[in-house]
Amino acid sequence: MSLTVGHVARLAGITVRTLHHYDEIGLLTPGERTHAGYRRYTDDDLVRLQQILLYRELGFPLDEIAVILDDPATDELTQLRRQHELLVRKTERLREVITAVERAIEARTRGIALTPQERLELFGAFTPEDHDAEVERRWGGSAAYEQSRRRVASYTRADWLELKAEAEAISRGLAAACEAGLPPDGEHAMDLAERHRGHISRWFYTCTFEIHRGLGELYVSDPRFTATYETLAPGLAAFLRSAIAANACRSGA
Repeated sequence: MSLTVGHVARLAGITVRTLHHYDEIGLLTPGERTHAGYRRYTDDDLVRLQQILLYRELGFPLDEIAVILDDPATDELTQLRRQHELLVRKTERLREVITAVERAIEARTRGIALTPQERLELFGAFTPEDHDAEVERRWGGSAAYEQSRRRVASYTRADWLELKAEAEAISRGLAAACEAGLPPDGEHAMDLAERHRGHISRWFYTCTFEIHRGLGELYVSDPRFTATYETLAPGLAAFLRSAIAANACRSGA
């Protein structure tokens, strides 16, 4: 069974003129013709057309596609495997591009006024926008979320440097207390937990003791947060959660 040029064009989502052009340059010559000279495409022709369209999608020029498909040492299965590998590479590259564009959109939305160099200096491989979707899902619409967005949008490079230095100092203090075996409900650990709460309130949103307790639970329940703290000191995520809870109790919350 063979198909007309119009039918094939509709199936492939291309124009009849394109198929005529492929025929004229010898890239895809229909396997059959009617007595009146009309083109008829066979199953083998459709397989070749599929390969042509795949290579076109991958950016190959028509003359190179002809050389690839007419190589006598390459069969259909080899072609498909090659196309699969190329498509996977393209997909990975497109995923990277899409991610970069999404990050740029989020950065503009958040209003973080930093150059790429400054962002690399401050955050390294970590990009705050990567977590925006989850943050909005968890806390979007809350007063704390809106307060944080407003504050962050106004921060300069100097603000971010100060914020980063303060956060690192608190993390170092917590890690040292944990490694020293100090009790998480001791005065020193609770004071560090209070500094942690104060840091959030100063830079992002008013962190109540209730919210702080919730964050402490998140640091243990979410493997990503846990892993971050565990790189500073083994058991630090659980230590910080306990210190946060003890500090809240100390305050009467």
